Amino acid sequence: MWHHFVLWLIVIFIWWKWRGRENLDEVDPEGKYIFITGCDSGFGKLAAMTFDRRGFQVIAGCLTEKGAKELKEESSANLQTVQLDVTNSDNIKQVAEQVKKEVGQRGLWGLINNAGVMGPSAPTDWLRIEHFRAPIEINLIGLINVTLNMLPLLKKAKGRIVNVTSVGGILAICSGGYCPSKYGAEAFTHNLRQDMKPFGVEVSCIQPGLFKTDLSDRVRVVKEKVAIWNSLPPTIQRQYGEHYLKEDAKKKDKLVRLCQNSDLSLVVRCMEHAIMSKYPKAYYSVGTDAKFLWIPLSKMPTFIQDYILMKNKVKLFNPNSE
Repeated sequence: MWHHFVLWLIVIFIWWKWRGRENLDEVDPEGKYIFITGCDSGFGKLAAMTFDRRGFQVIAGCLTEKGAKELKEESSANLQTVQLDVTNSDNIKQVAEQVKKEVGQRGLWGLINNAGVMGPSAPTDWLRIEHFRAPIEINLIGLINVTLNMLPLLKKAKGRIVNVTSVGGILAICSGGYCPSKYGAEAFTHNLRQDMKPFGVEVSCIQPGLFKTDLSDRVRVVKEKVAIWNSLPPTIQRQYGEHYLKEDAKKKDKLVRLCQNSDLSLVVRCMEHAIMSKYPKAYYSVGTDAKFLWIPLSKMPTFIQDYILMKNKVKLFNPNSE
């Protein structure tokens, strides 16, 4: 009995691996619309340009006029931009109406929820509730709000939804609002995938590791942390010690050098597979660090996770100081 079970597991695994390698050209881009958020820079901008070159009708959501202008200059005349702030419900509804008028009876083939921010990353007892709000409002509530407004168009086309989360959505790799927002986005994507199956809408989740984008800019991250440090009560500063910021910067720089991926096209290729293949995957893990460090570590016992992650934290100078 058991050997039959094992044999079936092997067959299913081989089929699953084979299924992920089909030709991307199985979906004809002709007349198909894709809406992408967060197209000012990074993954979103590259994705908009890539799908534009492939022949899709791309509608790119940009937060700034500058971002929209730069994207238009580097794309074909077919690409359209709209100004989108995913924290503004009225703006989202307005954009959804624009998209509805544009796509007509064909519906929307693809939605790529890419917009995201890092937010301040610092020890939890340094932070105030407002430090958590921005990443949660943008990375989670904004993602949900855009999806809900676009769902009728996606159901009409039996299309695809791609949510860009993070390895920070399966392992708490930093403190602050970023990981809670990404854990929430992972859960929402999981529910959405199941709920949309009866309608023929495929839902995928992309989990990038550490990539060199504006989101992970070290200068900005350090500047934000220093500003928070300067506003801390003397008691907390004594607990962490004056050496903390300098030592923390060294450890984080070392981690970046070890883990950071520079090829943004790795993430966009996963988007292409999720949008264009006959059998999109539920999850795409992207980046060497994601595949060989963060994903495996997320499966390990808590004491191993804590041991590894604590290696990247500074030993406190005087934690019991009052």
